[in-house]
Amino acid sequence: MRGIGHQDVRFCRAPDGVRIAYAVHGDGPPLLVTTCWLSHLQHDWQSPVWQHFLRDLGRFATVVRYDERGHGLSDRDVDDHSLEARIGDMAAVADHAGFDRFAVMAMSQGGPVAIRYAAEHLDRVTRMIFYGSYACAMRDPTPEDLAMSDAINQIIKVGWERPTPEFRRVFTTLMIPGATEEQMSWLDELQRVAVTGETAYVARTQRLLADATDDLGRLRMPALVVHSVEDRMNDFEHARTLATLLPDVRLVPLESRNHIVLEDEPAWPVFVEEIEGFMAADGAPTASAALDRVLSPRELEVLRLAADGLDNDAIAGALTLSVRTVERHFQNLYGKLDLTGRNARTAAVARLHAGAPVRTHA
Repeated sequence: MRGIGHQDVRFCRAPDGVRIAYAVHGDGPPLLVTTCWLSHLQHDWQSPVWQHFLRDLGRFATVVRYDERGHGLSDRDVDDHSLEARIGDMAAVADHAGFDRFAVMAMSQGGPVAIRYAAEHLDRVTRMIFYGSYACAMRDPTPEDLAMSDAINQIIKVGWERPTPEFRRVFTTLMIPGATEEQMSWLDELQRVAVTGETAYVARTQRLLADATDDLGRLRMPALVVHSVEDRMNDFEHARTLATLLPDVRLVPLESRNHIVLEDEPAWPVFVEEIEGFMAADGAPTASAALDRVLSPRELEVLRLAADGLDNDAIAGALTLSVRTVERHFQNLYGKLDLTGRNARTAAVARLHAGAPVRTHA
């Protein structure tokens, strides 16, 4: 499988201080992906399960995705996995990435987070995509639903961190029953790498309490719901609920039994075509957004003041920083933009004005 270029991994702080890792790659209008239950930014990058997803979305969108608290490259020692905390994670990533307006893709268990965030930030979210997702995992559970949930919790407690994958294979089979052994083995390993068994249990327990159903009617932006008809992880009925309650929505059933649609399935090109067509209305990113992909918000702020004609002393005064700190910000942004020499400052300001393409770094 061919490579998918570079991703720029960054870190920001959630409102409660938890450090959240996120990554940016691709070209096109910004698309913020709310993470699914299991993710590891670096491990996913070369994945036989996820690589086609990252590659193909990156062809037409600037993709921003993140590891939730307790998972992947984000801070691991976290107890609070409440809906409010997870919304704070998403908000921190959105603010730090620097895009004023962007589309949102709610993946799997990221649905309630994306819905509540969008309902509270109608001025920033241009459109919503739901991929195998829901507004509430168990709003009116039957006794059978509760028994199954308890059984899954026991599997997590007993088998998540065992060196052999027999227990983790239960979740793998639910997510990608049509996968090859290579793909299944990778997802078995992702579970172990992405999160500890204790965190997986606590996070899942708190996720089941998340319910954003009542917020769906507030989402006036266009929405697209794509969902595998035979999804074993999140039943297709969740897609029907979203399509019923969202004001401006289109439902696309995918002929697949995989929760994560795989590259060699007929459903995959359908998925890509639908997402690309839906995202086209957002157009290309602005000149400022091109730099937002690689510069931190503070570095961009320093560069904008330089573009206004301020020298380092004046920038330091305007931002209440030391001159040494301002100089360090310039050195960092020169490195990210591959600029050297006496004219680096002039070239950086020129890129800000012109929106020239910049290269992301792994």
